[in-house]
Amino acid sequence: MEPGLTTHVSDGTATVTISNTGKRNAMTVQMWRDLPPLLARLAADRAVRSLVLTGAGGTFCAGADIASLRGPASESQGLAVAAEEALAAFPKPTLAAIRGYCVGGGAQLAAACDLRFAEEGALFGVTPAKLAVVYPASATRRLVRLVGLSSAKYLLFSGELIDCARALRTGLVDEVLAEGELGKRVAEFSAVLASRSLLTQTAAKELANGTWDVPPDEAEERGAHWAAEARASGDTAEGAAAFLERRPPRFTWPAG
Repeated sequence: MEPGLTTHVSDGTATVTISNTGKRNAMTVQMWRDLPPLLARLAADRAVRSLVLTGAGGTFCAGADIASLRGPASESQGLAVAAEEALAAFPKPTLAAIRGYCVGGGAQLAAACDLRFAEEGALFGVTPAKLAVVYPASATRRLVRLVGLSSAKYLLFSGELIDCARALRTGLVDEVLAEGELGKRVAEFSAVLASRSLLTQTAAKELANGTWDVPPDEAEERGAHWAAEARASGDTAEGAAAFLERRPPRFTWPAG
C-alpha cells in the first residue's frame, strides 16, 4: 500500500490514520502536504464533532520519511510546521491515539492535538539534536507549554526516548491504557465529546490556546464574543432545561 493519510468518519468522530507501515508510519513530503487541506475539509464537515489522529498497525509515527526529503531541509521543515499548525488550529477537539513510536515529526503532530491517549509500551522522543536540526519556534513553544521548561529541554537537548510513565508525569500524555484497551477508550471518550456542547468546546479551545499570545483586553473581548454567541444560540437555556428535566441536552449550535 502506498504511504498516505486515510480518513473515516463515524458517529461524529473523524479518524485520520497515518499509514506508511514499512517505515513505522514516517511522514512523507506528500503526506505533510496533504494534511492541511484534509483537516480543512473535516473542519467544514458538520457531521464531524471531534478528530482522532492515529497510526496504522502498532505504531503512531516515527517522524519524517528521510528518504522522501530531496529538497532543502528548510522546505521540508516548513511543510511539517504548516501541517502541525493546521492540526493545532483545527476548531474541534482533537485527540492523538498513540501506540508504539511517537517520535520526531510524530511527536510534533501529537503535541499539536488537544489530548493524547497512549497504549502501554509507547515511546516518545523529540529528536532534532540527533540530526543537527533547529526545532521550529512554534513547536518549541507548544512543547514548553505542554510539559514545562525543564522537561522540554530534556527532550530537546538529548533526543532520548521516554516511556509512557514519564510521558504521563510530564503531561505529554493524558491517559495511559493497558494493551488492547486504547481503541475502546478512545471510542468511549469520543462519544462523550459528541454528547457535549460543541459551542463550549470551540470557545474553550480558542480561549485556552489564544490567551497565551494576545493582550488581556483582546482575550476578554473574545470571551465576551463567545458568551454572546452562547446566549444567542439558546444552547445555554437548553443545557439548564435538560439538567432540570434529567434528560440529554439537544444542542443546536452551529445553526443552519
